[in-house]
Amino acid sequence: MIAPDILERAKQWLSTEYDIETRHAVQFMIDSDEHELAEAFHKTLEFGTGGLRGIMGVGSNRMNIYTVGMATQGLCNYVLMQFPHAAEHRVAIAHDSRNNSRLFAETAAKIFSANGIHVYLFDTLRPTPELSFAVRTLRCHCGVVITASHNPKEYNGYKVYWQDGGQIVAPHDRNIIAEVQSISSAASINFNARPELIHPIGTEMDAVYLNTLSTLSLQPHINLKHKDLCVVYTPIHGTGCHIVPQALHKWGFANVHVVHEQSQPNGNFPTVASPNPEEPSAMAMAMEQARQLNADLVLGTDPDADRVGVGIRNAQGELMLLNGNQAASILLYYVLSQRHSNKQLNNSNFCVKTIVTSDLLADIARHFDVECMEVLTGFKYIAERIAANEGTRQFVAGGEESYGYLVGDFVRDKDAVIACCMFTEAAAWAKERNMSLYDVLLEIYTQFGLYRERLVSLTKKGIDGAAQIAALMSRLRSNPPTQLAGSTVVRVVDYLQPTPLPKSDVLQIVTDNGSKVSIRPSGTEPKIKLYFSLRSQTPITAANIDAETALLESQIDQMIAELGFE
Repeated sequence: MIAPDILERAKQWLSTEYDIETRHAVQFMIDSDEHELAEAFHKTLEFGTGGLRGIMGVGSNRMNIYTVGMATQGLCNYVLMQFPHAAEHRVAIAHDSRNNSRLFAETAAKIFSANGIHVYLFDTLRPTPELSFAVRTLRCHCGVVITASHNPKEYNGYKVYWQDGGQIVAPHDRNIIAEVQSISSAASINFNARPELIHPIGTEMDAVYLNTLSTLSLQPHINLKHKDLCVVYTPIHGTGCHIVPQALHKWGFANVHVVHEQSQPNGNFPTVASPNPEEPSAMAMAMEQARQLNADLVLGTDPDADRVGVGIRNAQGELMLLNGNQAASILLYYVLSQRHSNKQLNNSNFCVKTIVTSDLLADIARHFDVECMEVLTGFKYIAERIAANEGTRQFVAGGEESYGYLVGDFVRDKDAVIACCMFTEAAAWAKERNMSLYDVLLEIYTQFGLYRERLVSLTKKGIDGAAQIAALMSRLRSNPPTQLAGSTVVRVVDYLQPTPLPKSDVLQIVTDNGSKVSIRPSGTEPKIKLYFSLRSQTPITAANIDAETALLESQIDQMIAELGFE
């Protein structure tokens, strides 16, 4: 029996405010599919602190033109209230390769224009970081990108950026949420577009973006010397398909091979189960092509090109994938070491990492006398620190373990285009030293200690899944462990309680030997995530690194079992 509130919410979508296809689909669910009706209407798709993300389809809990429309109308109302004296209100809009992304982007553009706001709409798909760049370059009041990042193909999303080019943070996030929640039905949405206020953006913005990006190169002469460095790249059917190869060419690299089977934008992501470069299966085609070509480096970006996976050759010359912490450590070590050599570091410089990212980044920054700030999970908090220090301090680089990195501050979100160029330059720099990137990683571990990390994600879908995730967090809060893998727990930090950082649904368990476990529900997927970070107590050499790695891995296995997440 369907719950009365669900049925009432569904019946509201049978009114003439909604198009006939939507009404027919809702009526079918009422008549024939109670389970799907419950999933589609048990709540209104939440406009969270970053925007919307959900499964596409009909219903209040789905991504469609009406939920996108309500979000856009609420955002319009807020922008007009926040900037009442602006001579011209401006917004930039981009989208990725997902199904319906162009439809949702054009829907949002129509609504912004209907509310008298000038819209700068990219003419076709573009990376999320280029949207951030465009907001700043065009002096927009806000920006929107239609993407669900690396989620499976049935998802789409709606991310909001503020005038600094970063994703919305307090107080704007809460205030925009309130405005969106005040839009109770499609009748409140102004769909009457004013075409004269919609301005297309094309390759001219790409040129400015790529030219600005190229100024970040730290050793351009080494790039030219090693221009034949063999790189295999896959956009995984996403927005990096054209701009990443262009960027690498502009940085001097001429031997870039794009995986043909994944080179075209396709919202069905036909060659992968999930378009997530964190998943080895998503990188499999690129890794195989790299083996055939004897490539030096493998790069793969997610659909909106803000995350990048990296493959390198190990000590035996075999290809291996880096995890996000390893890649971030190499990137930061390269950037800081080269800026130090170039005498480009000073007391105003700083880096930023998230609380679930390896402390190895902080160790590296400390070595170069650069402050490494720590923020909650989410790149918007890194952007917030950049904005807060603008004009007084200079952001150098930062990142998070989930394959998101940024160098320089002209973009205010993780940028896989920049990261691809910087990793390739780091590989050229290593080659100049008769080293590989694996040798650089070993150099880092020898100097700062071996860290081993692992992410464990448990998927819990639907209404029941959300309840299970809440129960797991409640269990750990009420009964945290006293020991993990033979080490005594010395501190449990609950970020729902007062800390120097904003409140967040995160638990962090720290042991006496410096091991750290962070547990949090995902903010974008129906998952609970456990982040393990352990540091070897033994000095590292090339001879013992494999044994020490195996020991840390076994300790992580033991911790997972002791926490009850086997």
